[in-house]
Amino acid sequence: MSKVYSGAGSALEGLLFDGMMIATGGFGLCGIPELLIGAIRDADTTGLTIASNNCGVDDFGLGVLLKTKQIKKMISSYVGENAEFMRQYLSGELDLEFNPQGTLAERMRAGGAGIAGFYTKTGVGTSVADYKEHKIFNGETYVLETGIVADLSIVKAWKADTSGNLVFRKTARNFNPPAATCGKICVAEVEEIVPVGSLDPDHVHLPGIYVHRLIQGVHEKRIEQRTTRAAA
Repeated sequence: MSKVYSGAGSALEGLLFDGMMIATGGFGLCGIPELLIGAIRDADTTGLTIASNNCGVDDFGLGVLLKTKQIKKMISSYVGENAEFMRQYLSGELDLEFNPQGTLAERMRAGGAGIAGFYTKTGVGTSVADYKEHKIFNGETYVLETGIVADLSIVKAWKADTSGNLVFRKTARNFNPPAATCGKICVAEVEEIVPVGSLDPDHVHLPGIYVHRLIQGVHEKRIEQRTTRAAA
């Protein structure tokens, strides 16, 4: 069966349900699956738990799902750049599970690799480690973190072939590959789809075995923080 779908809505058909957990790729506004996020908004799926490095900005990326209050809980490492995220968290409208950035990436990778949990020194002695199991290895304390297995992964890549082999560009490789692997179903949006055999195997960042559905789209590519200087 073809993995290529005509659009974001059709690619998510039959996959969404209230209360589900979604792992989302991207770093800031780079490499975010904006078309699939928009389709989730349009589907009015609610009570979502989202595992993502951040939550976009107020009117773009995952921020659009915050605006419509479709997100119940965020599993994130960074909450900056989004005033609505901060407002909902401080008012008690949004649950937030803070994760150090590397820990979150490894939790996704572990879930995709079938690893139930792992020990890390990161977060020991802070509130991140509260209520979690601690263990001493070689005289140092580690905290147990669990792997993330999501109901659905949505990711954004630069290029794919029709088998779902993905190529990411630069910063977009942050979180997209581990997010893709930890979902029971993975849907990817890309800028270009090419025939099988067109991609150099050494250039493939994520094997197509992880990707179940694909769409090609046009993306806005916003700049989150633009710094300029006056012309000389």
